[in-house]
Formats: sequence, structure tokens, C-alpha cells
Amino acid sequence: MSTTTAPLPISFEFFPPKTPEGAEKLRGVRQQLYARAPQFCSVTYGAGGSTQEGTFAAVREILAEGVDAASHFSCIGATRDSVRAQLAQLKAMGVKRLVALRGDLPSGYGIGGEFHYASDLVAFIRAETGKDFHIEVAAYPEVHPQARSAEADLQAFAAKVRAGADSAITQYFFNADAYQRFVQDARRLGLDVPVVPGIMPITGASQLLRFSDACGAEIPRWIRLRLQGYGDDVASIRAFGLDVVTQLCEQLVRAGAPGLHFYTMNQSAATLAICERLKL
Repeated sequence: MSTTTAPLPISFEFFPPKTPEGAEKLRGVRQQLYARAPQFCSVTYGAGGSTQEGTFAAVREILAEGVDAASHFSCIGATRDSVRAQLAQLKAMGVKRLVALRGDLPSGYGIGGEFHYASDLVAFIRAETGKDFHIEVAAYPEVHPQARSAEADLQAFAAKVRAGADSAITQYFFNADAYQRFVQDARRLGLDVPVVPGIMPITGASQLLRFSDACGAEIPRWIRLRLQGYGDDVASIRAFGLDVVTQLCEQLVRAGAPGLHFYTMNQSAATLAICERLKL
């Protein structure tokens, strides 16, 4: 009797475009990526909800294109009434999946609003809407940059899961061991939700290095030095990046990762190339 293995679930993340030209370009990017049959596509949310209108507009378009869409949903500066209203709006749009985050503070703001942690938001969504939404939360295999310690960060993740999260998506990383250790630590605490690795394709050096330094994602020294060594040779950077990220994905799949979530940066070429190599 032959057995067939189900394809590995993949998902794609976009950010809301700021211009009509950007929105048009993103429509083309999405159509190319839909060929890979994503489980869902998520759309990010700016600091303090600054991109809410653009986020919801992109989510509406993805749903209209026949693909499941997940809206990022952050709670910094929010009130229970504002969150309740936004949840009703998302439900009316047909959204079934949320990525619940504490979110970044807009620059110059103190910590305001009625929610201080993502776990508060998850608990509130569950209390208000029951099982209407599949709730994703963030996980940090290399420790959240603002966490007091690795153990404190793990306990913060546990609080989100116990508040009602269904699954997690990680910050991107380039060290498979960090992911495997995080999952082992989570299982040790009895947290059995799927933890999907977030994958960042490498398409350039300076932006990736800057972004990684800011968000606490470690770029191993050998990768950093190779990228710097290529200088402005974009073709070599992309070829090297494709090898590195494909090998990382292969390691993660062998280790039992329940899916792959690609941070597309509103581009399709690198993500499609990785999926092609992985035969996804």
C-alpha cells in the first residue's frame, strides 16, 4: 500500500504598501507566490497601529483573491473598546486568522493603553470571540531583544500559549540549533503548539545587517563576513543567500518543523527560488 505525505504548509508575509505603485507591484508578487499554494498570507501592522488602514486593505485584497489572510494585530496604545471594534471589523471581512503581537511603540511614546503584553491581547481576543480566530503569536529562538533573560523570554512565550494561542511563528534566524533548542524548551514546559520557523531570504547585505542588528536576529560571523566580502556584487550575494537559506530550510524540515513562514519583503524571486529548490 503506497502512502503519500502531505505537502509541508508554507505561508508568506507582506507589509502594507505605501503608494498606489507599491500596491500594484504587490498584487503581481502575490499572484506569483500563490502558485506555491500557501496555507495563508499575513500582513504586518505598523508601530502603534500606524498602518491599520493599509493592513486591512491588503488583507481584504488577499481574501478577495481566494487565499486565507492573517492580519497582524498589535495592542500597544490600544484600549479594550478599540480592540473590540477592530475584531468586529476583521470578523465582518471574513478574517479567520490573527497574528497577535504586543507591537512596537511609535517613537516618542510611553507605554500607553490597556494592554501591556501580547498575552493580555491573546486572553482578551479569546474571551471576546471564543474560537472565531486562529491566533498566531511570535516566538524568539534567539531571545527577544528586550527580554531580561532567555528564561524570562520563554516564560513570556508560555504565557501567550496558555492565554489561548493556537500556534507560533518565529523571528527569522540563520542558526537551526537555536530553533531546535527553543522548541525543546517549549515542549519541556508542556507547550505543544506548532512553532513555525520564520524564514528571511537573503537578497542584499546592508539592509539585512542593519535590520538584524536592530531586531536581535544573529547573523553568524561566517555569513556576515562572506556578505561583506561580496561588496556591491549583488548576483554573488543572491546566489550565496539562496544556498544558505535553502540549506537552513532543509535542516529545519529534517528536524520536524511544522511549516515554513517566509518574510518576503514584498518580493517574490528569492522566495520562489527557495521553494523551487525545496520542491515545495
